[in-house]
Amino acid sequence: MSDPARENTPSAVDKTVAAPSEVDGPDRAPTFHEAFAQAARKAGISEVAPGETPTGASLLRAIGGVRGLVESILPGLGFLVLYTFTKNLPLAVIAPIAVSVIFVIARLVMRSAVMPAVAGLLGVGVSAALALFTGRAEDNFVLGIGINIVCLVVFLVSILARRPLIGVIVSLLANDPGGYRKDKAKGRVVLVASWCWVGLFAIRLIAELPLYFAGQTELLGSVKLILGVPFYAVVLWVTWLLVRTAYSKPQPATTPAG
Repeated sequence: MSDPARENTPSAVDKTVAAPSEVDGPDRAPTFHEAFAQAARKAGISEVAPGETPTGASLLRAIGGVRGLVESILPGLGFLVLYTFTKNLPLAVIAPIAVSVIFVIARLVMRSAVMPAVAGLLGVGVSAALALFTGRAEDNFVLGIGINIVCLVVFLVSILARRPLIGVIVSLLANDPGGYRKDKAKGRVVLVASWCWVGLFAIRLIAELPLYFAGQTELLGSVKLILGVPFYAVVLWVTWLLVRTAYSKPQPATTPAG
């Protein structure tokens, strides 16, 4: 559920699911379950283990830290400022690409995880290409709108299939596969949390689509910044709090056989 480019750090959650190499040797290919679990551990929600109390530091880590914030916000802010004051589309879309390239180089020099910056560069590059191809500044936001549509559909389908995506992710992080289907309290919590993410993507689309079709580029850019990292952080925080209410409850002790 990933929204901005993030550099992940190890968390307590990593201890809940053993890596394939720790179980069956390094040569065994991971199963789909293991691969999904590893992907889930890299999501922002994994910065707080189910049942733990979220903190400001864990929230900052989940959105990529200070570096992740800068890398997520600066390209969009640069486009907005440059286009607002110059109305020069090539300049407004190329400048963020240059900034994103600098982020990649900086990570290479510092020998830190480079993929978050590369992903950001690809996103900025594709958005710029679309805007330059059509000559419409508002098309710089098409990719982001498309991603929100896809995420909205995925969450809705998971809910309709009675496999709320937040429940799937949290059950893997807590090493409790399918636990949300057996425990009604957990099931209700992950369902509500999943609807919160549906709300996030729906609100973004409701706010951005009319501005896109109206060609209100400057206002669209401003709304996108507001509903980007800040809104994502709020929904992530609410998700942590909701999940904690169910997963912090002590589990009933099992009676030994015999």
